[in-house]
Amino acid sequence: MKNLAKKIDVSTREILQDLIQLRRHLHAHPELSGQEHQTAALVAGELRKSGWEVKEGVGRTGVVAEMGNQSGPIVCLRVDMDALPIEERTGLDYASSIQGLMHACGHDLHTCIGLGVAKVLAKNKFITSKIRIIFQPAEEIAQGANWMRAEKVLDGVNALFGVHVYPDLSVGQIGIRSGTFTAAAAELEIDIIGNGGHGARPHEGVDSIWIAAKVISGLQEAISRRLDALKPVVISFGKITGGNAFNVIAERVKLLGTVRCLDSNLYETLPKWIEEIVQNISSNYGAHARINFKSIAPPVYNDPDLTNLLSTCAKNFINEENIVYLENPSLGAEDFAFFLQDVPGTMFRLGVAGENGCAPLHSGNFSLDERSLELGIKILSQTIIMSSQDFQKI
Repeated sequence: MKNLAKKIDVSTREILQDLIQLRRHLHAHPELSGQEHQTAALVAGELRKSGWEVKEGVGRTGVVAEMGNQSGPIVCLRVDMDALPIEERTGLDYASSIQGLMHACGHDLHTCIGLGVAKVLAKNKFITSKIRIIFQPAEEIAQGANWMRAEKVLDGVNALFGVHVYPDLSVGQIGIRSGTFTAAAAELEIDIIGNGGHGARPHEGVDSIWIAAKVISGLQEAISRRLDALKPVVISFGKITGGNAFNVIAERVKLLGTVRCLDSNLYETLPKWIEEIVQNISSNYGAHARINFKSIAPPVYNDPDLTNLLSTCAKNFINEENIVYLENPSLGAEDFAFFLQDVPGTMFRLGVAGENGCAPLHSGNFSLDERSLELGIKILSQTIIMSSQDFQKI
């Protein structure tokens, strides 16, 4: 394994500067979910240069690359490509050239990690079994994974690996966790329907704004008193709309928010539970409500054996103390979870904070340290090779 790690180290260093320039190009030219046409074309071209068999337009704008033995087990890597509707404020020389769009979640780095792994694996004939790399669109809207699943991208796959940048860890560190890794997530829409009236005579109407406030606070109170505190649930509202004038009782208010939960069984009960709470509060004050609970993604569950393999491979490139065993899962969501409904897999966190730290994901100030690219390529290259060799022995 040490000899293999040395070869991977040399191969990665040889391609690193080109990949950094490629990453900066992608950063300057972000594309929204489902619109990753230029990104996909660039990815496909780079893969073909390295001898990979490439399929484009998979899952709308996705790319799938394969190399190796056409029979036998398949080991797979998935990376995502889309950007966010966020105005960049980093001031970088290669900042987004498109107003209102930004790679604020590190998917430009993920894409280049995928390309780096492809180049390293092809460079020294490391591939003895079959390897598949999925370049996925539309992760940010949690739809791209299912678009690609519908086109059978995981057929024959025995193990799947993924990575996500992590501003809370420094460059040179990674975070791993077996079992539940991220939360299940849903979009919650609530319409409170009251009865309009004059603002000076609120007793003659049914004030939907006041009742909406009761709903927001009532849900938070109910979480703390009616649900198991050892099974966290988060309900956050990000948008409230309603009313037409300063002196008119609003007849209708719409609340838009998100629900996060780590326990799959509890998550399945939340739509009915939320419906009962909201309807009871609304009816108590003379209004009625309409609730739409739209599930976004299930939890990511990291296979323990594959997680241990990744950790073992990482020790060839970093010291044990730089492998952070994450105590708690994240309440963030990741549509990588949909792939894990079909095959076992694992995802790890890649530290990207430099000496001055790193702004949070989805911030207009998010600016990762590009030195993290090298470690991501090395760890995944070694893990994929070792995983494919393990399956060949079975």
